Amino acid sequence: MTDTLRPSVVGIRFQEIGKLYHFEASSVPDLKPGDFVIVSTSRGREMGQVASLPSGPVAPPDGGLKPIERRATPQDLALRRAWSQRELEAMIECRAKASDLGLRGIKIAKAEYSFDGSRLTFLFTSEGDEKADLKDLRKQMQLLYRRTRVELRQIGPRDVAKILGGMGACGIEERCCSRFLTEFSPISIKMAKAQGISLNPQEITGMCGRLRCCLVYEYEMYVEARKTLPKRNKRVVTPLGEARVLDVVPLRGAVIVSFEDGKRAEFLKEEIHPYDELKALQDKSVAPCDRHENGGCDCGRSRTSS
Repeated sequence: MTDTLRPSVVGIRFQEIGKLYHFEASSVPDLKPGDFVIVSTSRGREMGQVASLPSGPVAPPDGGLKPIERRATPQDLALRRAWSQRELEAMIECRAKASDLGLRGIKIAKAEYSFDGSRLTFLFTSEGDEKADLKDLRKQMQLLYRRTRVELRQIGPRDVAKILGGMGACGIEERCCSRFLTEFSPISIKMAKAQGISLNPQEITGMCGRLRCCLVYEYEMYVEARKTLPKRNKRVVTPLGEARVLDVVPLRGAVIVSFEDGKRAEFLKEEIHPYDELKALQDKSVAPCDRHENGGCDCGRSRTSS
C-alpha cells in the first residue's frame, strides 16, 4: 500500500552533461528517459530532459520535491532551439560591453536563454579574488534586451573548461569534464602523493589551471592497497634479512627495501614481516613468565616454547 501511494520520482538534467535533479512526476505518467518536460525551478520555468527513473527511495531536499508541470510540446522544443541559436550573439555582445566598460579581469564564458526566452543568463569567471562589480554591465545588457530578464552568474574555472571543451592536458581528444563528469569532486594534493605521482604542476594541473579531476579516479584503490603495506622507513624482515622500506608499490602489493650494505630489492607483502612483531615474538619465546613452568600462567604460549 505504501508503494502505491508513494509519488513517482524522475531525475532530470538541464544540460547534456549536467547535474541530476529530482522532481515529483505523479501528475505526468509514463515518462521515459529522453522525454522533455517543463518544470519550475528557483530561476524560473525551465525545460529539462528525463535522465533516469530511480528504483529506490530518493532523499527529498528541504521543502520537498517540486512537481513536473507538463510534458514539453513540439512547439516548446522549436522555441528552445530558436532561442539557443541567439546565445552566441548575446555572448559576443556582452563581451563587447564588458570591454567598453574596462572590465579586464572578467571573462564571459557563455550566454544561456531559458526555453521561452524570458530570462538571459551570462556565465562569467573572474581572474581576481575580489568580487567583481558588474552592475553597470547588467544595466547595459538589460537596455539591449528589454523584453528579457538579464542575470549574471559567476562560475569556477572548472565549469569554464567544461563549457569550452577541447583537448585535455593528458592528450585525450575531449576533456573528461566535457564528456561524462556531471559533478566536480573535491581534489587535494594528497591524492597525487598517495598515488606516487610527480608533484610537478605540469603533471597534475589540468587545462582549467586546477588539479586534474582524474586524480580522484583511482585514489580510493591506492588508499585501500596501502593499508596492507608497511609505511616508508619501517623496518621489516625479508627472505634476505632485515631491511628498511624505501617505497611501496600499492597496485602490485609490494615494497622496495634497502639493506645495510646499500643494496635494494623488491618483495611482495606475503614475503615480508614487520620487524617489531617478529622481535616481540622472539622476546616472548625466550622470556617466559615465572609461572609458565608450573602450568599456572595464562600467557598463551606452549610449554615447549620456553
